[in-house]
Amino acid sequence: MEGASQPGGRYKAECQPWRNNSTTEEFEDLDTATYSREKTEVMDSITHQQSNDPGLKKSKSRKNINHFTDVHGLPSIEKIVTSVEDTPEPITTNIIGKIPEWINGSFLRNGPGKFEIGNQKFNHWFDGMALLHQFKISNGQVTYKSRFLSSDSYQSNKEHNRITVSEFGTVNMPDPCKNFFQRFLSRFELPKPTDNANVSFVTYKGDYYVSTETNIMHKVDPETLETTKRVDWSKFIAVNGATAHPHTEPDGTTYNMGNSYTSKGAYYNIIRVPPTKETAEETLEGTTVLCTIPSVDKSKPAYYHSFAMSENYVVFIEQPIKMNLLKIVTGKLRGKTIADGIYWDPKLNTIFHLIHKKTGKVSSVKYFALPMSTFHQINAYEEDGFLVLDMCASDDGQAIANYNVQNLRKSGEALDEVYNTLCRVFPRRFILPLSVNEDTPYDCNLNNRPDSTATSMRTAKDKVFCTHEDLHGEDLHQYGGLEFPQINYGKYNTHPYRYFYGCGFRHLVGDTLIKMDLHGKHMKVWEQPGLYPSEPIFVPSPDAKEEDDGVILSVVITPNKDKSTFLLVLDAKTFEELGRAVVPVNIPYGFHGTFNATA
Repeated sequence: MEGASQPGGRYKAECQPWRNNSTTEEFEDLDTATYSREKTEVMDSITHQQSNDPGLKKSKSRKNINHFTDVHGLPSIEKIVTSVEDTPEPITTNIIGKIPEWINGSFLRNGPGKFEIGNQKFNHWFDGMALLHQFKISNGQVTYKSRFLSSDSYQSNKEHNRITVSEFGTVNMPDPCKNFFQRFLSRFELPKPTDNANVSFVTYKGDYYVSTETNIMHKVDPETLETTKRVDWSKFIAVNGATAHPHTEPDGTTYNMGNSYTSKGAYYNIIRVPPTKETAEETLEGTTVLCTIPSVDKSKPAYYHSFAMSENYVVFIEQPIKMNLLKIVTGKLRGKTIADGIYWDPKLNTIFHLIHKKTGKVSSVKYFALPMSTFHQINAYEEDGFLVLDMCASDDGQAIANYNVQNLRKSGEALDEVYNTLCRVFPRRFILPLSVNEDTPYDCNLNNRPDSTATSMRTAKDKVFCTHEDLHGEDLHQYGGLEFPQINYGKYNTHPYRYFYGCGFRHLVGDTLIKMDLHGKHMKVWEQPGLYPSEPIFVPSPDAKEEDDGVILSVVITPNKDKSTFLLVLDAKTFEELGRAVVPVNIPYGFHGTFNATA
């Protein structure tokens, strides 16, 4: 591409000046000025978009900064977060339409399935006991089974008939059977990390695990859903946990991220897990820390749910959602939860850190953007001297606190109020120039890619300030934005791609399925009133020639009807329904899943 930098080359300085002075000392002032100016532009843009959108009108209470929309009449979804019993033996489903006979394997899902223990209740959606699901698909037929994860937390809770292990938004109370002095002393104990791995199914060295964000994972038999081994990250490397969203190379090498807390402060670690096992029994043997990045604020590191990966780089997104470690470690003493120690600081910018996967070297260049919140990235790839970084993001990072069980079970105006205080999440693209050197000009847009409105401007020696490009048209606003993004991962992760899939959010959970075509930013939508689809998973057809040759699998919850949840199968190309497998039991709304193909 003309004007693009090649490694070691020069950028073509055909751009308008953005700022005359760009010394390192003035960078902080630049950040503040940029934040103030661009935050106003962002909010003006949101207001304009909402005023033109009948579904998301401009709020009458716009002066209240906590309101982003003014939606009314949301239906109750209480049954989406209702406890269920597990179904460990496979049961048949009722097929409506046709399930393609070439689909052969198991669709595995994870999420909370029990929200009460005895007469005690979990406070947060993330706290519910992990319930593992399997939809086994073969010859056009589907069976379903589910099993509660046999975690230490689950077993202890069950044995004592009360909440004995603190979760993200629930702190366990001292054992009432202890005397007063014992209960008093127990307040000073450090909180035991939960092993309630209710977020996702992941693979390491070809084995399946269920994971949350603590240091404990569980190895699971994908056929029986039985827990076979409890695995502690800290037994292999010096980390205090890892994300539930690793990235896997075609050869099986897997990358992840985990924090470590030391006397010198908090650190972010890039983790590499080997692709294969040397013995059948091994788990994370051979895992290494590729590099360690110190947190700018030693006692208040950033919270992250996932990260991005291109062909040569791991991209860590340090967002202004912060964890107050002092509050977290003293939470039990104060009767407070982990969630109480997490907060949003909009005065801080977002920082992109690039780590070279082969060398472990952290780029000296830091890429900055306005404060934003991101939980899930879509894809990242390198092209023409740039790193293209696509993600789902919002301009506010307070959503976590709103997803407590009480809010999800509200109805009427109270439910509308919760939804209207949540900032919408939209797909965005950032363009990061990879070759920033002494010849790179200041104060101009280094992104010379045609048809891209993203900007990247060098503002100091090793600092580049970026603004994003929207990966959607105006029509996405009427669907409440997009989350739970998925792509044809096996063939297109870390490569240029055209399509991604996700859930539209006109409610607190997904209520539509969306296919986005980046060529023209067009979208296809599957929706039916009263139905709430979960994360869409793409499964390629055996003879696939095009990127979207295959199907989309999604578990659809119907809270207004009893025992009417179903597995939905869409043609990924046309986004039309092929068939559904109706399950004769109730299933709560879950988080993440994967498809385990059977040869």
